[in-house]
Amino acid sequence: MVGILGRVRVLLHLAAATTLLAANDAASCQRKFDEIKNDRAKPGSIYTFTPAEVNAWSRWKLPQEIPQGMREPAVQFGDNSATGRALIDLLKMQHAKGTKPGWLVEKLIEGERPMAVGVAIQSGGGYATVKLLSVEISGIRASGTVLDFLIRTFFRPLYPQAHIDERFEMGNNVERIEVRPDRAVVYLKKTFTPQRAQK
Repeated sequence: MVGILGRVRVLLHLAAATTLLAANDAASCQRKFDEIKNDRAKPGSIYTFTPAEVNAWSRWKLPQEIPQGMREPAVQFGDNSATGRALIDLLKMQHAKGTKPGWLVEKLIEGERPMAVGVAIQSGGGYATVKLLSVEISGIRASGTVLDFLIRTFFRPLYPQAHIDERFEMGNNVERIEVRPDRAVVYLKKTFTPQRAQK
């Protein structure tokens, strides 16, 4: 009995330590985002984001933005690329934002499925382009009209300011972003450039 209780205590301590580490990673990631977003970072600063930080942050932040229809989000870095994965229920996501698709669309999208979205990131001189590489649902690659439908119906309404396959100014004095399998690095310009007013 003592041996079993000892093992249970060890497991509970490990679970508590893992939860604490995840909370610390999420807080660290948010602090860096806030410093950059609120122009509190010094010119020339370099911010490094680890996969652990970004994943902890996404598990904490995404449920606030998408309260229904998405769980277990995860991000994997590549060479100037990233793949986001999650279990999604597109119908619940639609209902959460107050829209009800037609009967046929409902039948096509109801139920939870694994989704993976791959993007490539190019940046420099304060500008970036995010290219959509792939979208997979239940291991099936979406393309053509199906992909256009997913972007138009689900992605754009959730993220109306997102720039996909078009060059955009990053703002907040960001010079460039480099992504590697073990980190994402944000480089700020060495001189402060006031952000232009949004039109």
